Amino acid sequence: MHPNEKLITDFYLAFKNHDPQGMTACYAKNIIFEDPAFGKIQGKRAFAMWYMLIERGGDALQIDFSEVQANDYNGSAKWTATYTYGPQKRKVVNHVVGTFSFQNGKIVQHTDHFDLWRWSQQALGFKGYLLGWTRFMKLKIQQNTSKALSSYLHKMKSFDVAF
Repeated sequence: MHPNEKLITDFYLAFKNHDPQGMTACYAKNIIFEDPAFGKIQGKRAFAMWYMLIERGGDALQIDFSEVQANDYNGSAKWTATYTYGPQKRKVVNHVVGTFSFQNGKIVQHTDHFDLWRWSQQALGFKGYLLGWTRFMKLKIQQNTSKALSSYLHKMKSFDVAF
């Protein structure tokens, strides 16, 4: 197994085990993360995102992954997250392809690709079905996730948690 395949595998095993510290140990400090829901985030915001998602997902969060491949420079994996979302506790099954770039034994760029419309239909119900494909809804989702992440970071500072 290539060392970067092991790095991706370690990342997803930590995710599966609800271990955000193990996940973020695979990242470089200046990590650039991007996906349709969060947009592009960097550094401690990317670290905090995993802590927040695992905390919010609780015991309902299930992670499966497969097709890990990597070389010296880049890699990819398919993964699925199953969890409940929002006050209505809607079940979401999100199928994702993660792509990675590496440097000095760490992940320096991580991009998750998934169908935001399909996600929004599951997470937001009828509103997601009607508007989830629009740029307006994508921006609204990104604004909401950015606000939630900022609140989470603020809360963690008050508990003196370092990312």
